[in-house]
Amino acid sequence: MHITFYTKPGCALCDEAMLMMKLVQEDYPLTWTEIDIQTDDEIHEKYLLMVPVIEKDGNVVTYGNIGYVDIVELF
Repeated sequence: MHITFYTKPGCALCDEAMLMMKLVQEDYPLTWTEIDIQTDDEIHEKYLLMVPVIEKDGNVVTYGNIGYVDIVELF
């Protein structure tokens, strides 16, 4: 499964979500594209108050405090 991960520098929740994705990746076929919201004004405005954000197939599936179970449930 491939997801899009929206993040920004200095975001503790983003760092935690990245760790959770790496843990899930040990047990499931997970890949992702990481996008820094600060590199695009439109994305920045859309997700500023939501990061981290995970999108699957173009739809937001989870955001904010993302845990291991939240990611596994995407499978």
